[in-house]
Amino acid sequence: MKALLRLRRRLKSRKPEFRRYCWDRKLKLRRKSWRKPRGLDNAMRIEYGGKWSGKKKVKVGFKTPLAVRGLHPSGYEDVIVYSPKDLENLNPEKQAIRIASCVGLRKRLEIEKRANEKGLKILNPSR
Repeated sequence: MKALLRLRRRLKSRKPEFRRYCWDRKLKLRRKSWRKPRGLDNAMRIEYGGKWSGKKKVKVGFKTPLAVRGLHPSGYEDVIVYSPKDLENLNPEKQAIRIASCVGLRKRLEIEKRANEKGLKILNPSR
């Protein structure tokens, strides 16, 4: 598992930053949202032409290994917790908790206390 996490980190470091077509012309396209170019004569879609020919498109070859896809960099599965009842069926060896941002301080302290009793890792502990 640790070897696959290292491999994922290495693959992500070599992955290009996928830019949307015409992202440099419109301000609303500068967000990091990728949309596949679908026009019939789109130079980026057919990978033809000077400016867009060298840009990478999202393809299946940039995927990470299936066993570690979607995991936190620490190797745990990320579970969002809203109340102390959500801690009941969690596995401390495979899962770590992230307390939701809408949870208040009193309930957050109670969740942290119960998580420490169960031996769960907290990804966003309070200071």
